[in-house]
Formats: sequence, structure tokens, C-alpha cells
Amino acid sequence: MAGLLCKRRKKGVSDLQEEGKNAINAPMNPSAVDIHPEDTLLEENEERTMIDPNSKEDPKFKELIKVLIDWINDVLVEERIIVKQLEEDLYDGQVLQKLLEKLADRKLNVAEVTQSEIGQKQKLQTVLEAVHDLLRPHGWTIKWNVDSIHGKNLISILHLLVALAMHFRAPIRLPEHVSIQVVVVRKREGLLQTTHVTEELTTTTEMMMGRFERDAFDTLFDHAPDKLSVVKKSLITFVNKHLNKLNLEVTELETQFADGVYLVLLMGLLEDYFVPLHNFYLTPESFDQKVHNVSFAFELMQDGGLKKPKARPEDVVNLDLKSTLRVLYNLFTKYKNVE
Repeated sequence: MAGLLCKRRKKGVSDLQEEGKNAINAPMNPSAVDIHPEDTLLEENEERTMIDPNSKEDPKFKELIKVLIDWINDVLVEERIIVKQLEEDLYDGQVLQKLLEKLADRKLNVAEVTQSEIGQKQKLQTVLEAVHDLLRPHGWTIKWNVDSIHGKNLISILHLLVALAMHFRAPIRLPEHVSIQVVVVRKREGLLQTTHVTEELTTTTEMMMGRFERDAFDTLFDHAPDKLSVVKKSLITFVNKHLNKLNLEVTELETQFADGVYLVLLMGLLEDYFVPLHNFYLTPESFDQKVHNVSFAFELMQDGGLKKPKARPEDVVNLDLKSTLRVLYNLFTKYKNVE
């Protein structure tokens, strides 16, 4: 956050306590948030931000952090790096450097290990400039900077990681519509004033991916959920008409297409060819194998003259019903008259 200032000024303990007490007891600025002594070290007109304690307990906020930590650890497994806490493990730029190098498949010209604050900030500057070069052409709003990341500002770190995960199409499912309450502490005329603002960390996967165009399925889910069952029934009838030839039957669209096997077999039936078994996993076990199958099915669709599906393979594997319906509806539109 541009407004975040991490400046620390030495003061006596009694001064800190007195200033903190003035802020808490000021009748014109009542605050339900505990102001810790370290958060009162502000110059006049300086400000600092912190997450409201209640927001930290929000299940979706906790899930977002867990998903991002698990993703980082998966990406960096070969580096033997294990991230446990985002603020403490990412602030010095070391993990962010390794993460970006792995995701972008490029080497950054930075010192490997830096202990000094100046060295850490120089590394962060290089890493963030590389990130900005990647993100800016795609319209990402930059909501972090060297000082906020090095200052262990969790909000800035989360904004950065969400942007990286979306840009590099991470095979994860971020919780949607995650917002938190942020407490902004400002010093005015010697007193601390606190205000609350809402910070949006995630919207929908499609919006974060930059796909702002809405389609019939967005409208269906948002405004006509009662008609959803009719659409699902029509698509089930369509796919079973062909899969029954292999003695296969679908009853649940979101789950039975998630491993990609039925999608691959369906494409073979619709285009009237046999798909060699060595091209896909007939009994996929891992997430990556399922993504491979769905991606392969997408390639077969494009070979058949269809446009590249709007959905991501990872979304289909992650049981996202809207994504699965989009894929099947495209098939239905093209092949509904195929016997």
C-alpha cells in the first residue's frame, strides 16, 4: 500500500504508553481496535494500516492464505523452501525471487542471500520491477511496493500473490469475494485517529483472469438459477446419447467430467475416431494427471474446429460447475445433431 509507512522512531516506553492511551481514550475518536505501542510510533500526518482482528478470523480469509501458502510450497518444492507464514517468510525478497524465477522461467540478477535491510530492499526492488513488467501490460493495478512488502504488510503481500497466481494460471482455486476490514491509523494534531475501510482481495476467478465479458451462464447463475436444472438435464441427455455407446452414463456433470476421461472419450465419439490410450490417463490419480486429460480434451476440441474453451482446465478439475457447463454447451452447440 502506497500509504504504508514503516518508519520507526525511538521513544521511551512511557512516551509510547502515554501516546497510545491518548489515542484510545480520545472521546472524539473512539476505537474498538487495540492499538499496540509499536503502532503509535507515528510522526504528525503519518499513517499506518492493519487488518481488523475480526477479519483475520474470517474462514474465507484463512482459506485464501492457506491456498496461497500451499501453492508457493508446491512451486518451490524442488528448492526445499517451506513457507509457513507469509509476512515473515516473504518480506526479504528471497522467497519471492525464487517464486518468480520458477513461474516465469527466468533468472533474476540479484544477490542470493542478503542480510542487511538495504540489500533486502534492493532485492525486492529488482523482483518487484520484474513482476510489474509482467503484470502492467495486462491491466493489473499495483497495490504493493518495496516498503509495504518489506514492512510485512500482509494486505500488500496478498495482493501481490493473488496477482501472480492469476497471471500464471496457477492450478489452484482461490476463494472468491474475499474482503477484509482494514484499520487506518493516522496521527493528527498529536492524536491517533482510526478509520475502517473495506479492502477487496479477490473478486471472481473470471474477473481476476481479465475475462470481463459475461455470457449466458453468468446470467443463468445470477438471475435464473431455477432454469439451471433444465440446462443440466439437456446436457446430460446429450452426453449420455454418445457415452452410452461405451456403456458409460453420466448423472453428475460437475464431478464425472472433472478428471477429463469422459471429455476425451466424448470427443472421440463425436468426431468418430479412437483416441489412443497412451495420450491420456484412463485412471488419473493426481491433480496434474486430471489437468493433463482436460487440457488434452481441449486440444481435441480445437482440432475439431471449436474455439479454445473459456474455462481453464484447472477449474473443471476443481469441480467448478459453471466452467464444466460452458465446455459441454460448446460441444452441444456444434454436435447436437450428431447421431
